Amino acid sequence: MKLQRLRVEQFRQFGHAVELRDLQPGINLIHGPNESGKSTLVRAIRAAFFERYRSKSAEDLAPWGDSSAAPTVELSFEHNGQRWQLNKRFLRRHRCDLLVDRENFSGEEAEEKLAELLGYQFPKKGASKEEHWGIPGLLWVEQGTGQDIEKAVQHAGGHLKSALNNLVGEVASTGGDEIIQSVEQQRKELLTVTGKPRGDYLALASDQETLQQQVSDLQGRVEQYQVQVDRLGSLAVEHDKASQERPWAEARRSMQLAETRYREIERLQEQQDRGLDALKQLKQNLTLLQQSQAHWRNQSEQLEQRHQSYQKAKTNLEREELASPELTTAIENARSQYQFATAAVDRAHIRDKRERLQKDCERLKAELARQQQNHEKARGVHTSLESAQKQKHQNQIDAGALRQLQQTQRELDDAHIRTQAVATRVTWNLDVGESLALDGQSIEGQGEKLLLEQGVLEIPGIGSLGVQPGGDELARLSRQLERLEQSLAQQLAILAVGSVETAEKKQERQQEAEAQIQRFQELLRSLAPNGVEQLRSVGAEVEAELDAHIAELEALPAVCAVEGERPLNLVEADLKQAEQRLTDAESRQRDQETTLLKARYATEAAHREWQRMTAELNSPERQKQIQELTDDIAGAKNQQAELEASLKAREAKIHEARPDLLKQDIDRYRATAEHQESAQQKRTVELSEIRARLDAWGAEGLDEQCNEKMAELEHVNRRYRELDRRAKALDLLLHLLKQKRQALTRRLQAPLQRHLDHYLTVLFPEASLEVDENLMPGRFSRGSELGQMAELSYGAREQMGLISRLAYADLLQEAGRPTLIILDDTLVHSDSERMDGMKRILFNAATRHQILLFTCHPEKWRDLGVEPRDLEALKLQRVAG
Repeated sequence: MKLQRLRVEQFRQFGHAVELRDLQPGINLIHGPNESGKSTLVRAIRAAFFERYRSKSAEDLAPWGDSSAAPTVELSFEHNGQRWQLNKRFLRRHRCDLLVDRENFSGEEAEEKLAELLGYQFPKKGASKEEHWGIPGLLWVEQGTGQDIEKAVQHAGGHLKSALNNLVGEVASTGGDEIIQSVEQQRKELLTVTGKPRGDYLALASDQETLQQQVSDLQGRVEQYQVQVDRLGSLAVEHDKASQERPWAEARRSMQLAETRYREIERLQEQQDRGLDALKQLKQNLTLLQQSQAHWRNQSEQLEQRHQSYQKAKTNLEREELASPELTTAIENARSQYQFATAAVDRAHIRDKRERLQKDCERLKAELARQQQNHEKARGVHTSLESAQKQKHQNQIDAGALRQLQQTQRELDDAHIRTQAVATRVTWNLDVGESLALDGQSIEGQGEKLLLEQGVLEIPGIGSLGVQPGGDELARLSRQLERLEQSLAQQLAILAVGSVETAEKKQERQQEAEAQIQRFQELLRSLAPNGVEQLRSVGAEVEAELDAHIAELEALPAVCAVEGERPLNLVEADLKQAEQRLTDAESRQRDQETTLLKARYATEAAHREWQRMTAELNSPERQKQIQELTDDIAGAKNQQAELEASLKAREAKIHEARPDLLKQDIDRYRATAEHQESAQQKRTVELSEIRARLDAWGAEGLDEQCNEKMAELEHVNRRYRELDRRAKALDLLLHLLKQKRQALTRRLQAPLQRHLDHYLTVLFPEASLEVDENLMPGRFSRGSELGQMAELSYGAREQMGLISRLAYADLLQEAGRPTLIILDDTLVHSDSERMDGMKRILFNAATRHQILLFTCHPEKWRDLGVEPRDLEALKLQRVAG
């Protein structure tokens, strides 16, 4: 199939006709910038084939904003020596005409003829979708979809398999399909898709499991019956023996003896605890007595220490009393220097303040003059601003309403032009002195008049002629003209203007006033950022501050000039030094006075403490207390020795009895008696239960039940083995049939694989791309790399997608099917090396197929070997209708 010519008119952005002529059999490179109409041309080709000419869902084909357009597509192509010419128009006056050589087709017949040729179908209703596009949907690649091939192959699968069948001679016969379906049906009666049992097979398996369980249960119960009989005999012997020996009574007697011995040891332990408490109390008393004795011994040593402390404090007091006169003289000198420095600093402060106030007064006078000047300028600008605002208010007009008014005026002008073009034109050329009457008005000489409605031409002496303008278009234009005139009058009334020109001038005056307002506002903000009143207020504040500074300057006291007067910073430094010297001297005096007072107090206290301890140590009462303390200490030591000996003997006796083991013996004998009694009670209960159970089982006939279930199980096992062999045989047969079918499928895929390898080895010499039984590109291998095509990068998937499409095209052409390849901005994600390989592939494919390549990057295709066609240049060429 070779497309030779494409013409579109009133189609999306192409309001005027645009035509692609003389398309070449190989590659046709059509370029243009973004939004120049490349995708629109691709959409036009798709619409010509895919969309029903009567479809109501083709509104997107009309130019934007033109509801009266009739999108039209004309194309011519050649296939198998026949020339096909299609003319298709949508929405308005829709029609579809197809000319094949000299044979004409129209309407749905023409559409079905094209669908049968190219291998696609139409939807039952609504817009055409991807699942309807068939072979063209696979070979015509829209912008940004080059990497997505799975759905396109799926939708074109039937046509591809049909072409393959034509090539390899129907290797996939329908007889084989019927056998496989029959085997699958028989297998389905016994097995699920995953190979699990179902139906009778599943029911027998369930019955087999149930019977096996029942037989096992019965056999277990028979075995339990024998075990219970044996258990009954041994248990009766144990019960009789325990009843005679009564071991629990012996255990309780042993427990009572252990409890008696344990209570004796507890009494000894209580005595031991009381003895330990008494020993602890005795040791505490002895410690206190010994501490008192040590205290009396230490007081004699402390008396000598008190006398030495008194002598040391007295010496320190005499030294501090000698230092007082020297510190008094130093303080008087420092105070005199401080007063002199203070007077110098006061004079310097007054002098500096006077100079600072004089400078501030000069600065404030200059600031006041500047503020007054700005205030006068701001008042003038404010007056101009009010005038501009008044002008804006007088010329206020709604911009949106004005745009609507201008649009209505343009539509009215267009309506006038179209009306004049279709109205009935009456012209006359009368002799001098002759006249006629047209619609009651006399006409003479030469002239003409446009009639939009019925008119009457009266001929004196003859009669009258009726003139009736024809066509529905004129009536519609008349109504449209009347409606637009009414709308224009209403809009002019709303805007309170007489014409569109007046409204536009009013808007110009408004815009001019707005510009002046903005300029005056900016100027006013620069002069008075916070307003004119704020500017005046600031001036008043500056003036008040100036008056305050003048008054403060006049109130300063006069200072007599002193020769050699130093600057303020120097005299302040002198003052700080004098103040520091005075502070240091006063601090030393306070420290000395504090030290002197402390020394006096320490001397007096040391003297009093020395005298007190001397009198206390030499008293008779003190000597008597020391002797009594010595006797008490000796008596306490004797009591401690006797008590410790008693405690040691009792502790040995308690340890020998081992009270912890006695307590464990009590617990052990008690547990033994309880366990023996409990075991005898359990034996009694178990004997009763076993006798009752054996009586019940003997009445059930367990052996007979077990034999019956075993016979039933054998029958079910025999039937299950029959169905199991049949299921496995059917499963194996189906597997072998499918293997054979897969071998035939691989033979079916061979032509497509050959074309795919032809292109793939150009780009990847060591790579392979396999197709599955649905002819879908799948596993991709390259050296040691192995994976699915969908796992490749975006650019690689786009390249593989184009290679696959070219292989499908070769396959279709070999089967005698028409092929046309359309690529809209493809391979945009390919690097330069891959791009060179893809160009070789496209150039090779162009020797067998026609390729329409649309791009916005012509420089990337400069070395493709074909002449590029500029879409912008084509749009400038107006094609006659």
